Amino acid sequence: MPAPPSFDQLHAAARALSQRFAAGASQRDRERQLPHAEVQALAEHGLLAARVPAAFGGAGLSVLQLVQLLVLIAQGDPNIAQAVQPHACGVEKLRIHASPAQQQHYLGLIGAGGMITNASAERGGAVVGQISTALARHGDAWQLNGTKHYATGSLFAQHFYVLANTAQGRALALVPVNRSGVQVVDDWNGMGQRTTASSTVSFTAVAVADSEILHLPHWNSRRTYEGAFAQVLHAAIDVGIALAALEDAVAFGRGPARPVPEAKTDRAGGDPYVQQAVGEMAIQAHAAEALLERAAGILDRAVVLFEAGAEADQALAKASIAVAEAKVAANDASLRNSEALFRVGGASATLQTRNLDRHWRNARTHTTHDPAAWKTQLVGDYLLNDQLPPISTKV
Repeated sequence: MPAPPSFDQLHAAARALSQRFAAGASQRDRERQLPHAEVQALAEHGLLAARVPAAFGGAGLSVLQLVQLLVLIAQGDPNIAQAVQPHACGVEKLRIHASPAQQQHYLGLIGAGGMITNASAERGGAVVGQISTALARHGDAWQLNGTKHYATGSLFAQHFYVLANTAQGRALALVPVNRSGVQVVDDWNGMGQRTTASSTVSFTAVAVADSEILHLPHWNSRRTYEGAFAQVLHAAIDVGIALAALEDAVAFGRGPARPVPEAKTDRAGGDPYVQQAVGEMAIQAHAAEALLERAAGILDRAVVLFEAGAEADQALAKASIAVAEAKVAANDASLRNSEALFRVGGASATLQTRNLDRHWRNARTHTTHDPAAWKTQLVGDYLLNDQLPPISTKV
């Protein structure tokens, strides 16, 4: 087995790919061209195996290092970053819940360039988190039936991890995308994040073996780092959007943007109010980036305790709070920067040929995932009342 890439090698690859992704991001958004080749490039460079332990062919990076890579990818194209975010979460679920044999198999597949994505969310439940997808014994095997929505990255992956009910409680079924009874419908039509392949997936009498099931006996009753990990990656995507909007604002202000007559300057970059707008954008993006890296570092320390089997509830709670702070800051930075961009460019920035509104559409679409106000409240309750955040996939 060849030696896994180092963080420096992966960082250089992510930076180069980010520039490549940025060059085609506008056209992919405008024409809804799915980034199959771009996701494949991430796999070929070892970026999809960043958190896979070295024993299984991955780089075994820290959470902070993964976050730094994802920010670069999101800055190039947040659609691509979001398409692989559930895959990264799947790696962690395998690290936490899988048996040694399952880890050997599935993390080995990912270490070799494979991709797994989620099939968890359902529509129409009266209770948040309620699901109807069922995994039941059928002869000598299991059978999976149900329909999932927002299965992000579904058209790029080889496996799904499917959240289902069993007679013993919740479980994840690890199902190949091409298995009989699996149907993927490319029906995502959001105004932003248009090429994430967040499809509807149905499972009809899908056969599942014992070795393909991760039972979750402590679902939502045992504190892990899964929720904070998922959220820190979402924050990284928002930071990437904020940085991309800043980058385009600087390029536009240095180039084609026209100054207003009142500025008495021959270039937009000489207008003090344009300078102020860009300065504010830089502060927003870089402050969110700093909080993100702080949160990822705190989460790393909690993960070490958790994986060592130590008492980690307080450390995990502290990490969740830090991630919540970073997520709110990233949420605001992506929305504010993608709007402030038009204070730099003026009317000419609104031309559809420039497609600069994609930054706002991406930010507004992505930030609807989790209401920021609830995260702010959790932070306040923790600081004022020592109230630990709830055990859920959202914190």
